[in-house]
Order: sequence, then C-alpha cells, then structure tokens
Amino acid sequence: MPIANSTACFLLSMLCATLLGGCTLGPDYQPPQVKVASRWYAPLPHGASLVTLNDWWQQFNDPALATLLRLAEADSPTLDQALARIAQARATLDGSLADGRPQLNGGLSKARAGVSQTGLHKVGGISGASLDSTWELDLFGKLRRTDEASRHELQARVDDWHDARVSLAAEVGDDFVQYRGCQMLVNAYRDQAQSQEQTARLTRLSHQAGFTSAADAALADASAAASVATQTNQQSACDVLLKSLVALAGSDEEQVRAVLGSQPARLPEPALLEVREVPANLLRQRPDLASSERELAAANARIGAAQANRLPSLGLVGSFAVGTTSGQYSRTWSLGPQLDVPLFDGGKRRAAVDSARADYDSALATYRQTLRTAVLEVEQSLVRLDAARRSEADAQRATEGYQSYFQAVDRNWQAGNASLLDRELARRSALSAQIELITLQQNQVRYWIALYKALGGGWQGSDELANEVPKRGGA
Repeated sequence: MPIANSTACFLLSMLCATLLGGCTLGPDYQPPQVKVASRWYAPLPHGASLVTLNDWWQQFNDPALATLLRLAEADSPTLDQALARIAQARATLDGSLADGRPQLNGGLSKARAGVSQTGLHKVGGISGASLDSTWELDLFGKLRRTDEASRHELQARVDDWHDARVSLAAEVGDDFVQYRGCQMLVNAYRDQAQSQEQTARLTRLSHQAGFTSAADAALADASAAASVATQTNQQSACDVLLKSLVALAGSDEEQVRAVLGSQPARLPEPALLEVREVPANLLRQRPDLASSERELAAANARIGAAQANRLPSLGLVGSFAVGTTSGQYSRTWSLGPQLDVPLFDGGKRRAAVDSARADYDSALATYRQTLRTAVLEVEQSLVRLDAARRSEADAQRATEGYQSYFQAVDRNWQAGNASLLDRELARRSALSAQIELITLQQNQVRYWIALYKALGGGWQGSDELANEVPKRGGA
C-alpha cells in the first residue's frame, strides 16, 4: 500500500504540473511600430529592362566577375565566421531544449570500510549503484521563453550569414569595377604618354635643326615625363586594387591576374534594378534589418524568462539505489515532487528582470537606427545614381568636343599656326574630359552596386531559413 500511495501522489503531482504548465510570463512579442516614409524622395531607376535583385549579377555578362564572386564565396573567412556563429546558436538552442527534458544520472561506488568498537575491529566492503532523475516542470514559462529567445537568436545568425554574403558580393563587385576603371585610366594615360613622347622626340629634332625654340623643347620633354609619371602612379593604384581582389578571392595572385586578364579592360553594364515604390517593403528585403528584428524578439522573450525565474519552480525527482555492506544487500528508491521557492536573494532576480528590459530597449533602439540607416543608404544611392546617369551624356559630349578641339589645334601646330603651349593645353583639356568620363562611368556602376546592397541583395526573409543549414561556398 505505501507504494500505491506514492504512485498516486506522483500522478497527482503530474496532473497539477500539467494544468499549471500553460502559464507563460512575460510580454508576447509584437513587431515594433516604426515610422517609414510612404514613398522614396529620390528618383527611381526607370527603363525598358528592369531585373530583380536575384538575377542582377548574371546581367553583368562578365565571366571574370562571375569567377571572382565564386572564388570569394567559396573561401571567405567572413562567411566561415558567420557559419560558426550559426552552429553556436544552434547548439545553444539544443541546450535550452534539453533543459526541458528529464535528466538521468547514474553512479557506481566501491570502497573498503572499517568499524572499531571496544575490543573489536571489523573490516568490510561497501559497493553500490544508483540512478538519479530530475525533470523541471515549466510552471511559469521560463524554459519556453528561453527556448523562444534561442530560436530567435538562431534566426538572427542565419540572417547575418545572408547579410555577409550580400556584403561580400558587393565588395568584390565594387573592387572589380574600380580595377576595370583603373585599367581604362592606365590605357588613356599610356596613349597620352606615347603621343607626348613622340612629340618630344620630334620637337628635339626640330630644336637641333634650329626650327624650334629651346623653351618648346623643354616643355615637350617635361610634358612627356609628367605623362609617364602619371601613368606609373595610376598603375600603382591598379596594383593596390588587385591586391584587394586577391585577398577577397582567397586565391593566389597569379590566378586572379589570369582571371582578370581573360577579359578586356572595360566596365560592365549592369541592368536596371527594380526598386519597389514603398520604402516599407525594405523591411522584407534587408537581412541586417531582419537580424536586428530577431534580436529584438529574443530580448523580448528573455524578459519573460527573467520574470519566471523570480517565482517558485517545481520538479519531479526520483532515485533508485542498490548496494551491499559487508555482504548485506540493500535497495532504496524515492519518487516525488520538489518545490524550490526563492525567499531572499538580495534583489538579484529583480535586477535580472530590469536588465532584460534594458536589453530590450537597447535592441529596439538598434533596430530603429538600422532601419534609418537602411532608408538613408537607399536614398543616397538613388540620388548619386540619378546624378551620374544624367551627367553621362553631357560628359560624353564634352569628351568628344575637347577631342575635336585638340585635333584642330594639333593640325594648326603641325602647320606652324599654333604654339606648342596651345597644343599642350588642348591635349590636357581633352585628357581631362576623357578621365572625367571614365570616372563618371565607373562611379555609375559602383552606385548600382551600392543600391544593390542597400536593397538587400535579393535576400527574402523566411521563418524556415533557420531550419536550412547554410553551406560553405553557397546557399
């Protein structure tokens, strides 16, 4: 009968715990209400060919860029770090889930013991085996809130991985465009240097024959030397960009040079991006915003966990042990509820609740700032892109006009109707216009890449992403 009574008590405890288990303390998470503009205040891209972010890189039609993007993603310490943080968050979630399951521990012991009494001394062996089980019943939702926070943290780490991929692709693309633009500038300076070297040679011959002044000969030599120096400096800038691409690609320099050398030095022409009219849609496009929002949800769940930790906790404990002492066999067991009631902790648990609330306020401020930064980045990219697109036609006409002007002055100089100084001034104007056009075209592509990154790079949020383990070198 004692065993039957204990079993009945155990079942009654289980029933009470089950009925009480539906109580979950803490605020239920609600997405933050933030003010977002109803429209963009910068001009949106428009044209006959609009593509989505997912297909954008393919529209570059540049095998060299595609190869560099694959190399960078296949061996990126940044992505590996993000993957490690996902694994860490998943392990934390597994640990929090395990806290809500029964725990079982076993033990074995064996020893020699002696007893001394008046005139007697006994020595015997003691051995035993035991099983101890505990199971914390989640009365007030502490374990559920902890699990909830861990799930949100895992989703945030997955979103961070997607954000790292977008940032890596944008960085590779930006450095690639700068390198191609730099190559075009080197070619322009090289053509000028070769032309001026030819002019300097002819001017020296003319001076030696007495047809040209010493001043013109010195000017021609100085202009040729300055052009070579400018070309050298520009080439060094290209070499610096090459080193950056080597570091991003994680490959040896020879391989990267071979990839870049497989295509001519020209700027890629990206297709127009599709920009949604409503800025609020940005909330569903940027992984960094999604990560910040998941961090906010995790902070909200930790408030409930801290509140529940201030209240009593109920667990089921049981043990079973067998042993022998000097040949005498024994068996013991116990089973029943265990109630732990916090009586006095000096305000430690209340301080934990206050800390959790402060963490939530901090996460909310971070989310609001991240949203503002996201909107700002899109607006700035749209403004810069619009200005570059509108300026390109004028810059093209200026380049053609200055080139025609130089050709006319050059013909006059060859005919003896213009000075060498006039010719050099015309050459510099033509070169300056050409450099400005190349720089403008380069920046226009860079602004497209910045807009791609600001819009989230084709990422789409999903509650199921945390269940999909990202793979190294791709999604």
